[in-house]
Amino acid sequence: MTQTFSILPESAPFTEEQRAWLNGFLAGWIGLQSTGTTPGCSPEVVLPLADSPENELSTTQKVEEDFPWHDPALPLDERLRLAEGKPLPRLMMAAMAQLDCGTCGYNCQRYAEAIISGEEKSLKLCTPGGKETAKVLKELFTKPAESGTNGHTNGHTSGGKVAHEILDALTGHSAKGQSVWNRQNPYQAPLRLVRELNGEGSDKRTSHVEIDLTGSGLTYRVGDSLGVYPSNCPELVSKVVQAVGAKGDEMAVVDEQTLPLSTALAEKFCLSEITDELIERLLAVTWEPEHQEWLRQVIAESDLIDGWDVLELLTRISPSQLRPAELLAVLSPLKPRLYSISSSLKACPDQVHLTVGRVAWEFQGRERKGVASTMFADRLKPGSRVRVFIRPSHGFTLPENPETPVIMIGPGTGIAPFRAFLQERRATCAPGKNWLFFGDQRATTDFLYREELEELQKCNLLTRLDCAFSRDQEEKIYVQHRMLEQGDELWKWLQDGAHIYVCGDAKRMAVDVDQTLRQIIGQYGMLSEEETGDFVANMIQCQRYCRDVY
Repeated sequence: MTQTFSILPESAPFTEEQRAWLNGFLAGWIGLQSTGTTPGCSPEVVLPLADSPENELSTTQKVEEDFPWHDPALPLDERLRLAEGKPLPRLMMAAMAQLDCGTCGYNCQRYAEAIISGEEKSLKLCTPGGKETAKVLKELFTKPAESGTNGHTNGHTSGGKVAHEILDALTGHSAKGQSVWNRQNPYQAPLRLVRELNGEGSDKRTSHVEIDLTGSGLTYRVGDSLGVYPSNCPELVSKVVQAVGAKGDEMAVVDEQTLPLSTALAEKFCLSEITDELIERLLAVTWEPEHQEWLRQVIAESDLIDGWDVLELLTRISPSQLRPAELLAVLSPLKPRLYSISSSLKACPDQVHLTVGRVAWEFQGRERKGVASTMFADRLKPGSRVRVFIRPSHGFTLPENPETPVIMIGPGTGIAPFRAFLQERRATCAPGKNWLFFGDQRATTDFLYREELEELQKCNLLTRLDCAFSRDQEEKIYVQHRMLEQGDELWKWLQDGAHIYVCGDAKRMAVDVDQTLRQIIGQYGMLSEEETGDFVANMIQCQRYCRDVY
């Protein structure tokens, strides 16, 4: 007798085709096939309906699944070993940096799933993982799938199409009762305000951004991120147009829209990333032997163009025989940037606030600009429209119990979600204690939201505020040093059930803070290294230690 495997409730918002395909597809994803467990013997897996109260949870939270490789401290080969035998989406997830930093426009799990479904074409978006990750992703993606194991569709079969529709429904993108605005259909929100936060003489430019959501139906929780579709710098677009011998008013068809070439390059395509297809196309149309030889070297040794953008490559192969239509065909799409939301809807109805640090640097004698950060800092004015959507957090939010103490560590723009946390706790009259560690370069010019924080101290909402300004003394002091100074008190807060949150730079700050936290736990808790590791692992498991790093 054949046993049926029920994944979804009958009322789930899927067609019969989607429902039938989903049984096999998700069975592979959640590991029932790879572990040797037959569907008939497996425990029932219930996914909340997309329009249920749990719809804001990520797919990761909806399907309880163990990801032993989801640890940024593990080397790549170890992560891949832990994912051996898993379906292809999980192998690809293991190849990523495991930071869930959002620089790719997704978290690690969702990025892998988007590649498999065909929703995402680029394999180079995991910035922290760099070339090593991109190389493994390419190997996994191009390796022929073994029948009945990976469920790899390359996004070109009907299965890929159904997977794409299912992923949308699972994430609430197209379910009934949800906002119509999402990653695929962003809301054109008017800008209310852009205000510089740094004082005169600062080496930094940080903007406080306010965006109007009135009438959009968009809602969010503190800890969520705002996806922002940026536009490329007009000066850069103009130079790329010139590099292909065009004027910019030539019409191009992109995503079934007919647009002027300049508009398409500004709004639809990434100009900071050189695709393999662009290099190969240039090689195909270039007739100069010197250029051909150099392009072959680049294909063999991609390090030759580290840090280059599309303009630098087109300028190097000049004059280019590449036609505008050919250029558009080999560029990657412009991806949204994710920013931690720095406001609470309870405190700021119909608004969403961001804290954005302007990014710019010099490369080969030319100023290079962060796409979204300079859009906010240099070009947008009140009333300008910006395309946005909400990306729910993955557990990075305030504790359910308003009495629970919270410790927040957010130097620089990492303060963004904690401004939102404090607004929320004030608006809800939450009695729990709040401790913020903040850091930047100089107190006189870089103390972001200083007046707000000092006012919160006066009204006793902000129980403790410890600051580290690295350049205000000869020896550089950072937030982890302040943590060590207050190690005894910090341990007491943890013993009282405090949740600890970290937001900001993933490569250095988050690593240093994690090491310091473990040192404090081991020292003041009198725990061995192994016991300390277990203590921290338990905190992570219970969502008492959460990080939003990038």
